[in-house]
Amino acid sequence: MELPVVQKFADKVDLLKTTVAEKSPDIQVTSARRDFGSFHSSNVQELLGAIKTGNYVPPSLPFDLPQFSYRNGNTPSFGQEMRKKHFLLEETTFINHGAFGGTLKDALDVAQKWQVYIERQPLRFYDRELLPHLVFVTKRLAEFVGCSPTDLVLVPNVTMAMNCVVRSQDLKQGDTAFMLNVTYGAVKKLLKQVCEERGATLQEESLEFPLLGPSQIITKVKESLQPGTKLAVFDHIPSNASFVNPLPEIIDICHQRGTKVLIDGAHALGVMDLKLSSLGADYYTSNCHKWFCSPKGCAFLYVKPELQNCLHPLVISHGFGYGFNSEYIWTGLKDYSAFLALHTVLDFWESVGLQQIRGYIKDLVSQAVDLLVNRWKTGLLAPKEMFGSMACVQLPKCLLKDGCANYEQAEIIQNVLYSQYNIEVPVKALGGKLYVRISIHIYNELKQYQKLADAVEEMTL
Repeated sequence: MELPVVQKFADKVDLLKTTVAEKSPDIQVTSARRDFGSFHSSNVQELLGAIKTGNYVPPSLPFDLPQFSYRNGNTPSFGQEMRKKHFLLEETTFINHGAFGGTLKDALDVAQKWQVYIERQPLRFYDRELLPHLVFVTKRLAEFVGCSPTDLVLVPNVTMAMNCVVRSQDLKQGDTAFMLNVTYGAVKKLLKQVCEERGATLQEESLEFPLLGPSQIITKVKESLQPGTKLAVFDHIPSNASFVNPLPEIIDICHQRGTKVLIDGAHALGVMDLKLSSLGADYYTSNCHKWFCSPKGCAFLYVKPELQNCLHPLVISHGFGYGFNSEYIWTGLKDYSAFLALHTVLDFWESVGLQQIRGYIKDLVSQAVDLLVNRWKTGLLAPKEMFGSMACVQLPKCLLKDGCANYEQAEIIQNVLYSQYNIEVPVKALGGKLYVRISIHIYNELKQYQKLADAVEEMTL
């Protein structure tokens, strides 16, 4: 009996793949099936399933990635040497990494290589190669943050992820959403808009500064969160106040009262040891382009498996209806190079060593904080033990006008430090006092905080 036409064609395709593989081993032949859209390799959920069963074969990369051979003790010294070798920062006193991060130049080079590679044959890349590569890097990032790759999706930034989660909630009249006064400003506006639009109540509770310890936050949540609250939103590390929230205790309180928890971890990836599957948060998002130093436009969103069917991206595209990861993996044509460059960022962190990086940051935070407090005879926004890679140190009271701190005064001081002393550091008005929020990363050195101490002392004369 003659074989059906389709079977004959399939046999010819298999023969062609074998021939190409034998004659041109450098050319990758995609054998993945089509699930959605016109993509020839859109079997995203199948590939993720292969990871879980141990049958996953990652795609080959089109070019060699940078090699970091730092496990043998030849890591560049943290500080100036690290800055020159792996960052593009100008010669300025840059102690504001927390604002927009600072990209590893090795990762930026790789992102640009991806951009060039894509344009050499755009259809081949987007139609046959992109989605398997995104699955591969999702797998690696999920392993780094301690969760299953089926529970994590890549997004451009935390703001996008927060919008996806909040707008997917079934908030209606009579429901309540909960937040603290240290919630990031853009997220406050998001919650306010959604609650007003749907007739829900937004409950905002205030922390008083300076904080005495984590128990103060735990008590505030325990005393003010009402049973049945629909959603509670917390920062892992609030942007302005910069302390580390006691998440395990907070999450436990929320779940005991039937409340889902969304964590804004914009400042956490790289600084905190994330184990998302065991943390307990229902939703967790963090930026890769802040403390993790990836190219800009790279973040992730983690969602518990039982909540994924109720959560959809803001942009609906070809993957809709094919599974959580498929819905988020393609939201239209854009530059995906920041996602793809994550391989190099992960390689760097793993080669230098997580404990070494975090240890240096922790030690330098402690030294910088002690230096500034002793020089200015002031205090901290919270106990030193509550800070991660940022800390808020109170400025001398004599810089206050009329004895009251406000945004305008903070901005004036910040601009003077920038324009007259070439120091990039934010000034915050919190609890009626002015604070500098210092950032510490592996390219910073103690002398930069000594320069800040000198500049502020000069401003008080």
